[in-house]
Amino acid sequence: MSLKKTKTQKIKSIGTKYIFVVGGVMSGVGKGVASSSIAKILQARGLSITAMKIDPYINVDAGTMNPTEHGEVFVLKGGLETDQDMGNYERYLGIDIPDINYMTTGSVYQDVIRKERNLEYKGKNVEVVPHIPLEVIARIKNAGVQSNADIVIVEIGGTVGEYQNILFLEAVRMMKMEVPEDVCVVMVSYLPVPGSIGEMKTKPTQTAARILNSTGVFADFILARAAVPVDQKRKEKIAQFCNVKPEHVISAPDVKSVYDVPLNFEKDNLSERICDLLGLPVKKSDLSEWKKFVAKSKNGKSEVKIAVVGKYFSSGDFILSDVYLSVLEAIKYSSYKLGLKPEITYLGAQDFADAKNCKNLKGYDGVLVPGGFGTTGVDGMLNVIEYVRKNKIPYFGICYGMQLAVLEYAKNVMKLKDVSTAEINPKAEHLVIDVMPDQKEKIAQNKMGGTMRLGEFTAYLKAGTHAKKSYGTEIITERHRHRYEVNPLYISQLEGAGLIFSGTSQDKRLMEIVELSKEDHPFFLGVQFHPEFHARPLDPHPIFTAFVRASFESK
Repeated sequence: MSLKKTKTQKIKSIGTKYIFVVGGVMSGVGKGVASSSIAKILQARGLSITAMKIDPYINVDAGTMNPTEHGEVFVLKGGLETDQDMGNYERYLGIDIPDINYMTTGSVYQDVIRKERNLEYKGKNVEVVPHIPLEVIARIKNAGVQSNADIVIVEIGGTVGEYQNILFLEAVRMMKMEVPEDVCVVMVSYLPVPGSIGEMKTKPTQTAARILNSTGVFADFILARAAVPVDQKRKEKIAQFCNVKPEHVISAPDVKSVYDVPLNFEKDNLSERICDLLGLPVKKSDLSEWKKFVAKSKNGKSEVKIAVVGKYFSSGDFILSDVYLSVLEAIKYSSYKLGLKPEITYLGAQDFADAKNCKNLKGYDGVLVPGGFGTTGVDGMLNVIEYVRKNKIPYFGICYGMQLAVLEYAKNVMKLKDVSTAEINPKAEHLVIDVMPDQKEKIAQNKMGGTMRLGEFTAYLKAGTHAKKSYGTEIITERHRHRYEVNPLYISQLEGAGLIFSGTSQDKRLMEIVELSKEDHPFFLGVQFHPEFHARPLDPHPIFTAFVRASFESK
């Protein structure tokens, strides 16, 4: 079906357009992936896209949220700690997103109260409505201006009907009322197929649409999430009762990979229909590189088995892999690039508190220990690191995984007694990992939120090392999130015992990368930063690629 403009339809392409993505029926319906996929298919039509996330939490940022409840904390280039969906946006769009593109209820209220205290409202009564929605609108428009975007895609966290996101929906209503042709609303809603009935039910989505309508907001598109594709009969039923066009009901069935979603949306011409609704010229779509990536993800000929040993996997009776989402995706991207099929297994660090259990690691080609905080699972991770070091299994440690690698080496190779990190045992005689000097005062004053070493910093690599060979350059820039560092007082001792600090800050004070020589181990490397935040589907991270390659070659 062609959606080209007729002579009676005028194309209005002046100014930025806004797409709001809301969720219906239940949480976890896939708003983040849907928002990222919409962004991708519009970007493929030559449009400049930026994406935002609104989290309905009183937390000022995501840094203080429990990862087992909220999932991964994704750090932006500017240093803001955000929701994991911001990582989805960066990965799908292949761009760095600025801090202004993320907001929470807490950050919005904080700014409004600050402005009131500074008399920026010039004596007016400051009220929840309209001033909170107006602050939200100002941020959304500012994000569009800063990115010079044709379209700003805004994901609103939560589910329609919840008290927490009402003010954000009010902002949508106000923007839609101001310039209707510049705003598009997409509702991602779930259609269950109860096993005892065996029929796809549309009533929950009808209810969600009416709840959304009660806020003064009407969906322009409904993405019908379900276990199976939505048939035409149910599309027509949803359209009839939810006040949308039948062709604006888009089937969004479960797929094997989230990277299939953009291609699936285009089967229903979603990007063309959105351009038509917003009065944008419909340019030719080019998803060729994305299609190549998706094909590679399905055509791996050889398998590589990677064990990720983390401390946050357990969530009641379920496994919560979202805590390490960026790490897991980075492993996949590098595997696909190498023509490999990754088999990633999630292992709880607590299960290795008994060192005898480490023998179960023999079945893996490589082991990765990701970041974390606190003492939970530390004994297990130290046992794992000792085992893979002695048994020559490729190892990759990220942030805490690097610090514990240094601690394990000091303990078991250097034979230091009463050795620990300031995070685990601050009273230990030998603190090979200590609090960064500028962090000590913050901790003493209990200033914890948003005060770590956050954002991008530069590191310098040593020639002849795994790190230098992997990156292929001397200077790198990576994102950080930590309070602790290798204690400078022990650097010379650690180097004398065989550790190589292959990446450092320019002043040589901060140790950014540690590794063992190729003669001592096929691949044993830890990084203080979080390289997973730079890994993209079309541009895998070189360190992850080096780790996966070493894991496969050492099978």
